[in-house]
Amino acid sequence: MDEVLDRWIRDHGVAAEVGTGSVMARWVEIVGTELAEHVSPDGVQEKDGQRELLLRAESTAWATQVRLLTPQILGRIRQLLGAGVVDRITVLGPAPPRGAGGPRRVPGRGPRDTYG
Repeated sequence: MDEVLDRWIRDHGVAAEVGTGSVMARWVEIVGTELAEHVSPDGVQEKDGQRELLLRAESTAWATQVRLLTPQILGRIRQLLGAGVVDRITVLGPAPPRGAGGPRRVPGRGPRDTYG
């Protein structure tokens, strides 16, 4: 059965997409429990003809740590899922807080600091 499915995936040119889903599903296995608690896959995008894995870290410290580990993570993905699933990794820090104001929001720019 596995051979039939593998052949169908290869023949229909969806190996990279299936691999992308595997990265998401097997993230803990790829990077380990501790790292997976602080960094999660945010998606895969095509950029300059390469597949780029976007990772979202919960803090800038974790983002820095993961940037240092990207060669090992790429190697682990290739080892578990094969070549061509992900070509490079981009690490994103935590998402900034939303700027939606509360009920006492000042319209326009509002007061600014006057210190030089």
